[in-house]
Amino acid sequence: MTLWFVFAVMTAAAIFAVLLPLGLGARASSDGREVVVYKDQLAEIERDVETGLIGKVEAEAARVEIGRRLLAAADQEGEATVKPSLGLRRASAVLALIGVPIVALAVYLPLGSPQLPDFPLTARAAPPTGTQPLETLVSQVEQHLQKNPTDGRGWTVLAPVLARLGRTDDAIRAYRNMITYAGDGAAKRADLGEVITAAAGGVVTAEAKAEFERAHALEADEPKSNYYLGLAAEQDGRKDDAGAIWRAMLGKAPADAPWRPLVTAALGRVGGGEVPALPSEAMAAAKSMSDGDRETMIRGMVDRLAARLKQNGDDVEGWLRLVRAYVVMGDLDKAKGALSDARQAVSGDAERLRQLNEGVKTFGLDG
Repeated sequence: MTLWFVFAVMTAAAIFAVLLPLGLGARASSDGREVVVYKDQLAEIERDVETGLIGKVEAEAARVEIGRRLLAAADQEGEATVKPSLGLRRASAVLALIGVPIVALAVYLPLGSPQLPDFPLTARAAPPTGTQPLETLVSQVEQHLQKNPTDGRGWTVLAPVLARLGRTDDAIRAYRNMITYAGDGAAKRADLGEVITAAAGGVVTAEAKAEFERAHALEADEPKSNYYLGLAAEQDGRKDDAGAIWRAMLGKAPADAPWRPLVTAALGRVGGGEVPALPSEAMAAAKSMSDGDRETMIRGMVDRLAARLKQNGDDVEGWLRLVRAYVVMGDLDKAKGALSDARQAVSGDAERLRQLNEGVKTFGLDG
């Protein structure tokens, strides 16, 4: 409050300094007295010339100077005759004195915040915390969408961020608005179903399942919706259906699909197993085989893969396929042995060793 009082006094002093002359009367005119004095001086010069007190040159110079002053005095008297109204000047001063603070307050109050606490320089100079920029961004986008609720692009930006922040209810609303204003899509429906599932504590509710089914209808191979449809079947006690959904996903997926370990682990929960990836010709031949012949063929391929890796141990993806195959076939001892061989083979390459250790985290092996 002290600072505000000082500012108020300084403002008032500045206003008075500017407006005080307006409230005062004009300087009193000379009423012609200066003109009479200068005329007397001219007459006196003429007398001095006649009596010989001054020469003609000095007299002429004096006449010029007095004549200049006489003309200036005459002009000043002419201006003084046209004087503005003293009452009008004082009214203008009062209006300005009252109006300027009122206009300043009218502009400041909607935009300023007099109750805002001090923000020290150290706090302003300090780097922001880890979550502050994201929260600031979210706040700015939310304010924008309050004014522009049909901005589909804004909802597309906001929805996944709200989901990461754990604001599931807001994220659900944002995803619905994104679909409404930015267009439908399989990935969008799957993301919406995932957030609804997260809000329910991981349970695939009927509402979430409906979104996954819509995503599947739009794109049959959309991985997120298929995974959660399998999870819904597992939660309903239909493990065979869940296993069939997940095996179909793995059969179509590329070997480097980032979600493959997640689906493999889920398939292990329901008692299924992932068939190691086969060449297209072998897949076609396997369809006509009996279960025993198919298993024999798969084991033969796994053995050939193991033999190849013993000769060329730099293939991290190959080692991961081999370990995964042993895990799926239930041969954990061979899986651990293959993992040990793989680590020894790539021990000289830190990057390959890191990729290997990251890749086997979902296999449930101890070391």
